Amino acid sequence: MLKLSKNAGESGMEWLGSLYNPHSWNMSLLASSKKLSGECRRAVKMYINGLNNGALWAAKMADASGRYSSMFFFGNDFWLGSKILCSEVNAAGVPTAFHLVKFTIMLDPTLTPFQRDMSLGVCLPADCSAADIQALLETTTAPTDPQQRLSLLRVRAIPGPYSLPNDPVFHIMTGVVVLLSLLMVIGTAYEGVLERRRKMCHLHRSNNNESGKPKGKLSFDKDEMTQSETDLMASVDPCRGLGIFSEVVLSFSLLSNGRKILDCGAAPKDSLTCVHGLRFLSLAWVIMVHTYLQIFAIAENKKMRTLTEENFMFQTVANATFSVDTFFFISGLLVAYLYFKSQNKGEQTLRTPKPPKPLAVEAQAMSMKFLVLLGYRFVRLTPAYLFVLGCAELAMKWLKNNSVFEPVSLDNINCAKYWWRNALYINSLYPRSEMCMLWSWYMANDTQFYVLGALLLLISSRFFRVAVSGLFLLLISSTITTALISYSLNHVVSVQNPFQFFDELYDKPWMRLGPYVVGIIAGWFVHRTKCSLKMSKVVNFSGWAIALGTLSFLVYGVRDANFGVTGTAMYVSLGHTAWGAALAWIVIACTSGYGGWVNSLLSCKLLQPLSRLAYCAYLVHPVIMVLTSFQMEGSLHINNNLCMILYFGNLVASFLVSFVLSLALEAPVVRLLKISITPVMEKQNSS
Repeated sequence: MLKLSKNAGESGMEWLGSLYNPHSWNMSLLASSKKLSGECRRAVKMYINGLNNGALWAAKMADASGRYSSMFFFGNDFWLGSKILCSEVNAAGVPTAFHLVKFTIMLDPTLTPFQRDMSLGVCLPADCSAADIQALLETTTAPTDPQQRLSLLRVRAIPGPYSLPNDPVFHIMTGVVVLLSLLMVIGTAYEGVLERRRKMCHLHRSNNNESGKPKGKLSFDKDEMTQSETDLMASVDPCRGLGIFSEVVLSFSLLSNGRKILDCGAAPKDSLTCVHGLRFLSLAWVIMVHTYLQIFAIAENKKMRTLTEENFMFQTVANATFSVDTFFFISGLLVAYLYFKSQNKGEQTLRTPKPPKPLAVEAQAMSMKFLVLLGYRFVRLTPAYLFVLGCAELAMKWLKNNSVFEPVSLDNINCAKYWWRNALYINSLYPRSEMCMLWSWYMANDTQFYVLGALLLLISSRFFRVAVSGLFLLLISSTITTALISYSLNHVVSVQNPFQFFDELYDKPWMRLGPYVVGIIAGWFVHRTKCSLKMSKVVNFSGWAIALGTLSFLVYGVRDANFGVTGTAMYVSLGHTAWGAALAWIVIACTSGYGGWVNSLLSCKLLQPLSRLAYCAYLVHPVIMVLTSFQMEGSLHINNNLCMILYFGNLVASFLVSFVLSLALEAPVVRLLKISITPVMEKQNSS
C-alpha cells in the first residue's frame, strides 16, 4: 500500500485548496503588478473591498468562481463554478465577466506523478480582460514549494466573440430550412387537396354507377368547388395519373412521406427482412459507445472509467468497432442482392435471348450504367449529409464560444476548410486531425466500397470469373495489409484503449473492406439459392454455433486474452472479415427459414421504420450528444445507471430528429430520384 508522508500530503493539498482564493489576495502586490491594466486594478480593488465588507454582490462573484472541492484523486479536473450565477451579479448592476482558465498542475511526485490538465471558471469584474486575468492569476497563485508547479495555458472569455447570426454558414442553413419548410407546406397542402378530390371522385363514380350511368363517365358539380379546387381540377384529374410537376410537388408532402417512413406493412416475399433488425441493433450499439465517450469527456470522477473498464460487460463498448462492420456487410449484401435481382428481372422480360454485343458497345453501356449508379447514390445520400455537416460546423463554433468545456473536435475549423472532402466521400483517406464530422469516415469508406462493388458487379455480367478473382484479391490484400501495419506498430489490443492507432488501424478503407466483400458474396449466394437453401439439422446447429461463437469471441474474448503483437495482428486483420462471415450465416439461415426466434426478432415489423431512419440517425446523433453535453454548466458525476438513462435518451432523441430530417430531405430526394433517374436505370437494365 502506498504511504504518504504527513508533510507532503498537507503541503500539497493545502496549496491546492487555496489555489484560487480572492480573500487572500495581496492588494499591495497586485498594485505593483505592471501587467495589470489600470481599469482591472481598480475593479479588483473594489471587488476585494466588497468581499471584506460582506457585500452580497462580491460574495456572489466569489461563489460563482470555481475552486478545489474534492475528488482530485478520482479524476476531478473541472473547477468550473457557475457562469449563470456570475451573470446574475452582472444583472444586479455590477459588471462581471466569466472566463475559463486552462492550466497544468503538479503537487509533488508522490501526489501527482504526472502533470494534470485543469479547468477553472472565474467570475471577475468585466474591466479585466483575458490578459489581465492571466496576469492576476500568475501573481496570486505562485507555488510555495519547489516541487509544486503551475503553468497557465490560456484564458478565454465565455461567451467569446463569435456571433452565430453573423456567420454566413448560418445564413445558408437558415435559407435551406426556410426553403424546405415552404416546400413541405406546399406539398402537404397539395396532397391534402388531392385526397379530398379523390374522395369526391370516388363518390361521384359510385353515384354514377348506382344511377345507371356508364362507368368512368364522371360528372362534377362546379358550384360545390372552391376556385382553387376548380383550378386544380383543370390541371390535374385526381382519378387519373399525375403529371411530373405534380409528382415533384408531392415529393415534399409530409403526409405520404410520413406514411412511407412509418409503414409497418408486410414486406415482399423476396426481401431480406432480417436486415432491418441488424441495421437498427448496430446503430443502437454505435450510439451506446458514443454515449460513453460523451459522458467520459465531462465527468468529474474520471477514475470511474478505469473501474468500469474492469467490468466484463464493458467489452460491449470497447469492442464496438464491429458495429460498423455490420453496416459494411449490409451494404455489400444489398448491393449484390439487388443487382442480381434486377438482372434476373431484366432477363425474364426478354422473350428470346439476344446475341452478345460487341465488347466495345457493352463496355460503353456498362460505363453509362456505372455513372448512373454512382449518380443515384451520390444524390440520394449527399443532401442530408451536407445539411448535417453544416449543423455540426455551427454547433461546434457555438460551443467553442459558449461552453465551459473544451471539445476536442475541430469541426469549427475543419468543416469550413475540408467540407469538399466529405462531399467527395474521401475524408477517411486523410488524418484524423483534418477530419470534419469524425464519425463520417464510415460514409466515405462505404461509398468507396460501393464504387469497387459496382464495378465488379457490372464486370460479372460478362466476365464472372474475373469479377470473383478481383473480389478475392481485394479481400486477401486487405487482410495482409492490415496484419503488416498492426505488426509494424507493435500494436497489442486492449479494452482500455480501443481507438489506439485510429489513423493507422481504425478508419482506413483498406482495413475495413472485409465485411463488405463478404456481404457481396452473401448477396450473390442468397439470390442464387432464391432464399430457399435446404440444410440438415446438424448443419443448421453447427452453423449457428460457429456464427454465435465467432461473434461472442470477437467482442468478449479480449479482456483476459494475451494476444501479443502477432496475435493482435491476426485478430485485427481477420476479425472484421470473420464478423461479416458470421452475419452472412445469420442472413442465409433467416432467409431460408432456419432463423427461428432470431429471425422473428430481426424481422419484427416495428423495426422497419427505425431501419429506414438509421442513416439520418447515424448522421445526427453525435451532433445531438455534443450539444446536450457541452451545454451543461458543470461536470457530470457518472455511474452505470446514469449512463444507461442517458443512452436511451440519446437513442430516442436521435431517431426523433432523424424522422424530421428524413421528412425534409431524405424522403423527398428519394422520390425525386424515382421521377428522374429511376426510369433511366430501368432502361439501362432492360437493354
